[in-house]
Amino acid sequence: MSASLDDVHGQAMTIGVLFVCTANICRSPMAEGVFRSIAGRAGLDAAFTVDSAGTFGGHAGGPPALPAIKAAARRGYDIASLRARQVVAADIARFDLVLAMDRGHLARLRRWARRRLALRLLMFTSFCPAGGPVDVADPYGGAARDYEETLDLIEAGCQGLLEALTPLVRQFVLEDCQGVKF
Repeated sequence: MSASLDDVHGQAMTIGVLFVCTANICRSPMAEGVFRSIAGRAGLDAAFTVDSAGTFGGHAGGPPALPAIKAAARRGYDIASLRARQVVAADIARFDLVLAMDRGHLARLRRWARRRLALRLLMFTSFCPAGGPVDVADPYGGAARDYEETLDLIEAGCQGLLEALTPLVRQFVLEDCQGVKF
């Protein structure tokens, strides 16, 4: 028997993941698009609520930067319809994981978070292979290659994130469904 996560007790059960960068026009929308795509390919898209935001609201309502859209599209990720928004303190309560693209974002998020929610704040790169950079470099204003390199790191981190969360998704659903197989 096959069921979706939405079928359990009539409620959607999801893990909320928020990707955060500066203006929400390069790194975080690319991460949102990549993670949505790989979760979908794994058949786990219904397990997650995924969004992105920026610590700066100057581009709110606008699309991702064109070079980010193009780099993502070259790899099969459609982020053109995403719109920038500024992260708000309520996001930290709403999402289970708030993943900062660099240490500056993490510091700002920690200032906004209530103490009991601080454990939800992590560096995105904590899900990347060991030995890599701590910060995801901001490609804004750079060459196409800069966006490609940033996307390389984002793909690795999103894959690591999905691998880390998949056992939790399966355990949560299987325990709650009391034996329904997926």
